[in-house]
Amino acid sequence: MAKIKMTTPLVEMDGDEMTRILWKMIKDELLLPFIELNTEYYDLGLEYRNETNDQVTVDSAEATKKYGVAVKCATITPNAARMTEYNLKEMWKSPNGTIRAILDGTVFRAPIIVKGIEPTVRTWKKPITIARHAYGDVYKGSEMKIPGAGKAEIVYTAEDGTETRELIHNFKGKGIVQGMHNLDESIESFARSCFNYALDTKQDIWFATKDTISKKYDHTFKDIFQEIYDKEYDAKFKAAGIEYFYTLIDDAVARVIRSEGGYIWACKNYDGDVMSDMVATAFGSLAMMTSVLVSPQGYYEYEAAHGTVQRHYYKHLKGEETSTNSVATIFAWTGALRKRGELDGNKELMEFADKLEKATIDTIESGKMTKDLALITTLENVTVLNSENFIKAVRENLEKML
Repeated sequence: MAKIKMTTPLVEMDGDEMTRILWKMIKDELLLPFIELNTEYYDLGLEYRNETNDQVTVDSAEATKKYGVAVKCATITPNAARMTEYNLKEMWKSPNGTIRAILDGTVFRAPIIVKGIEPTVRTWKKPITIARHAYGDVYKGSEMKIPGAGKAEIVYTAEDGTETRELIHNFKGKGIVQGMHNLDESIESFARSCFNYALDTKQDIWFATKDTISKKYDHTFKDIFQEIYDKEYDAKFKAAGIEYFYTLIDDAVARVIRSEGGYIWACKNYDGDVMSDMVATAFGSLAMMTSVLVSPQGYYEYEAAHGTVQRHYYKHLKGEETSTNSVATIFAWTGALRKRGELDGNKELMEFADKLEKATIDTIESGKMTKDLALITTLENVTVLNSENFIKAVRENLEKML
């Protein structure tokens, strides 16, 4: 069959370690044989980010603004150990955090449901979508080690030079301090993205923070959400038969565990990071979670919600066999290709994305899967495949559909 053509490029952001290996396998086996793949490539591997002083990350985000759609491989956010391992110039910030700040979007994450992989939480019957704010907080934080006794303050200097000060702590000895910020404009975008997504998908939406403790920072989130809901969305939600409500984060956790799912849970940046991993794992696997960053301007960046699978990468480097789950990375590609097709009016590309997703799910439901799923499946007599053979099994199913 003739390869599917693409009229507009999508932005391709390569990544690190085992997910980088899977990235190439997916392209070689599942994409390039069937599509004239048109991408603008950016290498977000840690070595090249270090070489370019992280400019490549900024460039990839700006390219996403230009073309509207991006697909991203998992990347390393370096810690002290990575500084030594990769001989880094500095401890570069999270590339996801940088991209999210530039695009000012909301990350929507939802589990991929397949037969034979039952949620750990027995009450869950429907997917739970985590809506994660994608700007600020600890991901844009400033940190300082306090060397000894002294006073730490937050200082705001207005444009006219007047200062406002708030005491953080009178240190009696060594310690640490962190400064976080957010923007009303970004929180407003977050709220609207969440409410629009709820209307589009006809799902209730919950929003949770810790405003009882954080009476200014978290409370601002709560107030902005409520103001926008009351002014712009109350009537639309009632007409759609869906609900918005606010609750404390600890109450939300208790409610989530008792629920059957089927709603959107909106969280601040860090809460969303942690809770999406919890939801993904409880539904089956971190590698079975879709993730898309949606900006108010209509930019889309699709990615896997998990990390770079460092342990498997070290095994791979030793020549040992790995059985790494590539499903979320495959679905990052299908999401981006479908959106590219939708924006370009390329029905053939959209249908290909649908078929590749079905081929992936069918492979698992037929009993062929990676080790992480084989350990938890209720299916009997399953075949455990290594990283490469799972992708080849998906290709076999895909070829039958095409």
